[in-house]
Amino acid sequence: MSKKSKALHGVIQLFLILFLLLYLSPLFLVGINAFKSYQEIMTDVMSLPSAFTLDNIKNVFHDMKYPATFLNTLIATVIGTLGIIVIASMGGYKMARVKTRYSRFCFLFCIAPMMIPFQSFMLTLVNVATTLHINGKIWGLAIIYWGLGAPMSIFLYQGFAKGIPLELEESALIDGCNQFQLFTRIIFPMLKSCTATVTIINVMWIWNDFLLPLLMLGGRKSSKTLQLAAYSFMGQYKMEWQNIMSAAILIIIPALILYLIFQKSIIKGVVAGAVKG
Repeated sequence: MSKKSKALHGVIQLFLILFLLLYLSPLFLVGINAFKSYQEIMTDVMSLPSAFTLDNIKNVFHDMKYPATFLNTLIATVIGTLGIIVIASMGGYKMARVKTRYSRFCFLFCIAPMMIPFQSFMLTLVNVATTLHINGKIWGLAIIYWGLGAPMSIFLYQGFAKGIPLELEESALIDGCNQFQLFTRIIFPMLKSCTATVTIINVMWIWNDFLLPLLMLGGRKSSKTLQLAAYSFMGQYKMEWQNIMSAAILIIIPALILYLIFQKSIIKGVVAGAVKG
């Protein structure tokens, strides 16, 4: 490597390190202010805590009713993500294989909601949920996520499914597989990398979502998610910053642990999705 190339490589690395520090700075501020008192935060938000204490975390854990709100968020995330995967994988595969006069229109109809802002139909969605008596229920919230998350996921699955050779399906049908067995035993396992990508996108979205739970669950204490519980520390005249920062830490930790456990699968899914794209 020439001196010019080494210098350029060094500049790029320095730029990336600076960009990483800039990107992580909000997380750093959340971390140090979660252990400070309200007075300390108002005095100097950039300074380190004068004394390390877990009092803020303990108070927030109790006030948020963390175990119950964590369970509610987990239920909505798991049911919502699983439903999206089932619906989108079957729909995307079928749309990749069926070539009829109206198949293209059907595909465009299914993915068109991606281009419609949620705010433009959220009130209508609340009215429909109220009519169906699923408003205010965690499982009802999860079902609504199926419809909102399916368009993007169908788009991804359809692109992946087009790359699966037709000869595999023909061989399976000749060997006696029916359509359900063909999909569950042959097709779906081959969509593993796409499923990883879809799972990452939707888990992060549902876990961190605030607006839809606010609309669907409102102020019901028994059905609050972590995001709604954290919002209770924001008042009209005073923001409890020490509690807000501590709540953010408690919300981030489960997602961080999940990422560390499934790090290899997540990276493989993202890389495969980029290559396919």
